[in-house]
Amino acid sequence: MYVPTHFAVADQADMLALIAAHPLGALVRMGRDDLEADHIPFSLVQPSGIAPHGVLQAHVARSNPLWRADGAPVLVLFQGASSYVSPQLYDLEAAGGRAVPTWNYTVVHAHGRLHAIEDPAWILAQMERLTRRHEDAHAGWKVEDAPRDYIDKLVRATVGIEIVIERLEAKFKMSQNRTPEDRARVLAAMG
Repeated sequence: MYVPTHFAVADQADMLALIAAHPLGALVRMGRDDLEADHIPFSLVQPSGIAPHGVLQAHVARSNPLWRADGAPVLVLFQGASSYVSPQLYDLEAAGGRAVPTWNYTVVHAHGRLHAIEDPAWILAQMERLTRRHEDAHAGWKVEDAPRDYIDKLVRATVGIEIVIERLEAKFKMSQNRTPEDRARVLAAMG
């Protein structure tokens, strides 16, 4: 990813915060003949001594060939806030009219290797963690609210995936190359 210095993010905590806030990742891997991508909600396990950049955990349908790429290098892209930026938001007179439209955005790329997990207890626990995290903002539905035989069937039809993050890179392009006044107008317009 091309990252000019003024858009670079060095703080790993900022990168992990974006992943936690925007957990739907696009997992990219080499398929049989070409690149393939799957959009998957991930749980982030915070860094530890064994995984200094953290771990991504998810699950996919057993019918999804993704999990068969066990050991393959993968790239997971997470996108945060984004918005079109009109040159009308800049001080065009001060810029001598030299302004063009652009796009502001925040992204994190997590690199690692995919590991498939077929342990039913691990899969069920991952489903419960992911559900708990997202249901807290809603009515509080729990996996155990569904019939046990139905959940058991889903678990058998599912494979867990885990990616120990080997490298993180991020780009937060938020008009840092503009004047403070331009940035304030852009921020106000994003509302």
